[in-house]
Amino acid sequence: MVAELSRAFEERQAEVSTYIDFLKSLEEASTRGAPKLENVDYVISTDQQKILYSSVYLQLYNLVESTIARCLEAVSSAATTSGALYAKDLSDSLRSEWVKGIAQTHKELNLDNRFKAAMELCDHLINNRPINALPIARGGGNWDEIAIENISERIGFCLNVSQPVYRGIKRQYKDGLGALGAIKKYRNDLAHGSISFIECANEITVTDLEGLTDNTTAYLREVIHNFVAYIEGFNYLAPDRRPGNNIGEQEHNPT
Repeated sequence: MVAELSRAFEERQAEVSTYIDFLKSLEEASTRGAPKLENVDYVISTDQQKILYSSVYLQLYNLVESTIARCLEAVSSAATTSGALYAKDLSDSLRSEWVKGIAQTHKELNLDNRFKAAMELCDHLINNRPINALPIARGGGNWDEIAIENISERIGFCLNVSQPVYRGIKRQYKDGLGALGAIKKYRNDLAHGSISFIECANEITVTDLEGLTDNTTAYLREVIHNFVAYIEGFNYLAPDRRPGNNIGEQEHNPT
């Protein structure tokens, strides 16, 4: 799963880059007059170009959300496929996430379903059953750098992003917003109909969108690196349960 994180990200990122290349070609053609489709007597209008520009926000938000979803899935997979793990084996942060998932404490439940969830947790602990699922609640989404930092802290680590990359996503892009904040806002505005695709791309150039893409992908690559380090360091386990710790090995293999 860890090896797939970067590969899946680069595939998604390549889709955005390919689209940006198309927009650059279109913008370059427009400097010589209204661009046309080859062998078709049809002129691409300025408004149509803006609609195409606005679609970048949707693609970038898709990239952000899919990246975080895959990172969290990799954590869950590591904790449930690396052997027979029990609640006591997990770090405090991951154990909290496991309790939330099995007891459904983050959901609105009626009394009967609340009782059933509590009994499921109780039965799991009494019978000392190994953990076979560890869903990590993602909340309502709306991913930006603050939400990504918060979910990282929730599962037990602080993101370590280089200063140049962090400055890149914090640098004002539009309306006083940094890269991820702008992507989240304009994606939501478009999805909820608060703004038209044409309005969304007013006063925006392909160069602007390319810079936005570069800053976002540089940040996400470092986020992935942080999650990989967390998983490969077995930080989802309690300190005394991590490989190489004699205490954990003795308790798992009593003589």
